[in-house]
Amino acid sequence: MTLHVDGIIRNARLATLQTGVHGDDYGTLQGCLAWHAGKIVFVGSEADCPELLAGQDIDAQQQWLTPGLIDCHTHLVYDGNRASEFEQLRQGMRYQDIAAAGGGINSTVRATRAASEDTLLRSAETRLKCLLREGVTTVEIKSGYGLSLNDELKMLRVIRALGERGDVHVSATCLAAHTLPFDFSGDQDAYIDWITETLLPQLKDENLAEAVDVFCESIGFSAAQTHRLFAAATRLGLRVKGHVEQLSQQHGADVVAEFGGLSADHVEYLEPEQCLLLAQKDVVAVLLPGAYFYLNETRKPPIQAMRDAGVSMAVATDLNPGTSPLNSLLTAANFSSVLFGLTPAEAWAGITRHAAQALGLAQCKGQLREGFDADFLLWSCDHPRQIIHELNRFKPTGIWRLGKEQRHD
Repeated sequence: MTLHVDGIIRNARLATLQTGVHGDDYGTLQGCLAWHAGKIVFVGSEADCPELLAGQDIDAQQQWLTPGLIDCHTHLVYDGNRASEFEQLRQGMRYQDIAAAGGGINSTVRATRAASEDTLLRSAETRLKCLLREGVTTVEIKSGYGLSLNDELKMLRVIRALGERGDVHVSATCLAAHTLPFDFSGDQDAYIDWITETLLPQLKDENLAEAVDVFCESIGFSAAQTHRLFAAATRLGLRVKGHVEQLSQQHGADVVAEFGGLSADHVEYLEPEQCLLLAQKDVVAVLLPGAYFYLNETRKPPIQAMRDAGVSMAVATDLNPGTSPLNSLLTAANFSSVLFGLTPAEAWAGITRHAAQALGLAQCKGQLREGFDADFLLWSCDHPRQIIHELNRFKPTGIWRLGKEQRHD
């Protein structure tokens, strides 16, 4: 019996990124992939492939087929730039001192509050296009540069508009607990009360976010305040995640684990016992080497301790205007290997399978697997590790999102 499908790619080398199936860290096999109605319906050898009648029949000519890339931590909606702070950092100032002097996040808050939705959308589209050209088919985008009701909702509406374009899946996160805004007069507890009592119910009513994030840090919010925020978010049915243990040990990862959060992000100061907590609760550690690089940090995430504990490690750009203006997920993957010591296979898992897990999408994205979304890429290379090794060399020769070929010229 002949099955009708939307498309099939034959004569391909597939890095499925499935675990323990095909005998290596990439889940490698030789064969074909077929899709229908936005889902993968077959992955396997040509010999095992059923008889298919395909609307699109492609000879890959031995190119590599991989899952679409997933950038699971970005702040790409904002206005203004902070190149002057980059100069200050290069002249020896610490980021904490720049923030205390009125720079840092609050400088972007001023610019973003003054910008219209149209202005924010246009600038965000430009940044997003850089990611899409590299093969990103799923992206997480955070608010956190509004820090008032109207401006946080404005950012979240822009994030929703980016997702409505159809060429990328967008996961929206509310990061109102990014920093204390200048108009709250130093009262962090009152600001957390405002987020939990006013902002979160409003964005829930408008269905503008899937998750709630926090900057739990000495220059951000405490573990106790993080606990209050997560409790309120959980009551509303929102998932939680956290910027934790980036610049110091604040026990934010413990709170993320307590609430069964999606991810603990940055984690340079994570302790071995916290690695065990994350593993027990299936919390993904999201590595952000761009911020480590730009801030010239020296404390690296405890990679071996996370390996030993069985923590899933994702990799993301942390694309933001100040501490990681990095518009390339492939560069972040290279940094994760060069700066943090991930193997190329671990880096690939970090921008596909584990990144999907960090967004709560592990059952539908990040692997070439039957029943998963038909988000996949073709690459002309000798092996996928080459894409991690050679900076700014490779772009996909073909990009499919839900089975539809994309053009990002």
